[in-house]
Amino acid sequence: MGIAYRMLASAAEAEDAVQDAWLRWQSADTDAIEDVRAWLTTTITRLSLDRLKSARARREIYPGTWLPEPVLTTTPIDLESIKFGFLVLLERLDPKERAVFLLHQVFDHSHAEIGEMLAMSEAASRQALHRAKEHVAESRPRFDVSRETHLRLLSAFVAAVSRGEVEAISQLVTEDVYLVGDHEEGKRGAILRPIIGRDKVARFFASQGGRSAGDSGLEVEIIELNGWPTLVGRRGGGVAFVMNIETDGERIITIRSVLNPHKLNLRHVS
Repeated sequence: MGIAYRMLASAAEAEDAVQDAWLRWQSADTDAIEDVRAWLTTTITRLSLDRLKSARARREIYPGTWLPEPVLTTTPIDLESIKFGFLVLLERLDPKERAVFLLHQVFDHSHAEIGEMLAMSEAASRQALHRAKEHVAESRPRFDVSRETHLRLLSAFVAAVSRGEVEAISQLVTEDVYLVGDHEEGKRGAILRPIIGRDKVARFFASQGGRSAGDSGLEVEIIELNGWPTLVGRRGGGVAFVMNIETDGERIITIRSVLNPHKLNLRHVS
């Protein structure tokens, strides 16, 4: 499940891939399998690759911005590889580069092992890893922010939005803050296109906060999703939205809001 989720950034699709792997295991001659871990890793990686190739075409015509599916995480966990922002970054890699990067950097497989899994040479695996590292380095956040600082900024943001104060929100975000949303078409509060800039983002959230003030059924809390403090809104016992932020240690630089109900089941992934 850990491999499949990091490959697909969708817990629902990852569960389907794991189910397919289990069905293949049931029909395999298990006595002839010398290394069970290698067989299972190879199978789930190939299944995930096939799914990712078809998913990329769907995501290109997705209404609004496609974002990963948030998940509940338990320890121990490789935090850097499951953070929400990192999964967004991985979307820029082609499927094979993504597979090589994850298998080598996160799951510690050698290039010889990866070559066998993906039917490629060791040299090709090394080249794919090199390209993936370059893409990741170009886009990886430059700021190493502590959990405490992140939580403080997120809490302050929640308080400012709940009061609907444009100025208070403005003080918490950078001048070029970037807001994107993964929505259900027609859903209230849906963000159809990225909203960029301090004033626009602050006014958007101030208006949302004003509407939410009269919504007695909405409960907002901060919990750990994808290994990091995240804002979750609940209504009527179900999750209404998930909001993830990235900061530079002083202000919020990116806000990602997930409103698509199909991505709000909050499955567990390790």
